[in-house]
Amino acid sequence: MSEQRALAGKVALVAGATRGAGRAMAVELGRAGAAVYATGRTTRDRVSEVGRTTETIEETAELITAAGGEGIAVPTDHLERDQVRALVERIDRDHGRLDVLVNDIWGGEHLLEFGENTKVWQYDLDKGLRMLELGVKTHVITSHYALPLLIRRPGGLVIEVTDGTADYNGTYYRENLFYDLTKNAPIRMAFGLGKELEGSGCTAVSLTPGFLRSEQMLDGMGITEENWREGVKHIRSFCIAESPTYVGRAVAALASDPDVARWNGQSLSSGQLAQVYGFTDTDGTRPDAWRYIKEVEIEGRDADDTDYR
Repeated sequence: MSEQRALAGKVALVAGATRGAGRAMAVELGRAGAAVYATGRTTRDRVSEVGRTTETIEETAELITAAGGEGIAVPTDHLERDQVRALVERIDRDHGRLDVLVNDIWGGEHLLEFGENTKVWQYDLDKGLRMLELGVKTHVITSHYALPLLIRRPGGLVIEVTDGTADYNGTYYRENLFYDLTKNAPIRMAFGLGKELEGSGCTAVSLTPGFLRSEQMLDGMGITEENWREGVKHIRSFCIAESPTYVGRAVAALASDPDVARWNGQSLSSGQLAQVYGFTDTDGTRPDAWRYIKEVEIEGRDADDTDYR
């Protein structure tokens, strides 16, 4: 079987596939031949609290199919247990299997507050708790209902998507208490799920992109993918930014690896996996953002991004 069709006959669920990393992961799994269920809250008829109308799960499904897979859009609020249960039941009816579960649910950027007044006793409590709901509770609910289907066959893979590696997040505080908890939780969840999946032949990992230049990020800076380097005028470390496709290729590489169990319970990054599996970003480079941020931004090494590609 060719590398491009390595996932032919496999079934994946990308929870949180409306835009950004989730969409790219779903498309790259489709490119490898998988049937991919793309879920999210924004459809052509309804917009989530994120407030963006420019990306929908129907469009994601069409992109999956155009890439060579089978894209199935299922509107799902992953905080609603009945909706998640019904989603998994549908996958079971349609295919009788689930080979890859990607927990990419988030959509909480609009809840972030920056500045001096970000202590837990100063932060808007409703916003903080909503972050935890969107980025942690959704992942737990989805795993609860989806894993019984995934473990029916050995070889299943669970990917908990987050922001930051265990090494970086374990050393540096992430923005504020709510965000720090939200983005550390999937790392620990992957570790715990790895333990619980022992004996099933299945694997759990956490995965982070580097500095992701998502559609939302680009729009916020008033730039496009074509001139993305203009973003360094806003944020210095944007020079090491990566496209969503990069972490999408990381997911496809993991899902296609017959020896993926070697990563069980571990915290992984797109830049790290590019060195192992040999894939590149869309420009042919292999950005390693977390190493750049640590060594250049934090420790003050005299280097530019070319040393980290």
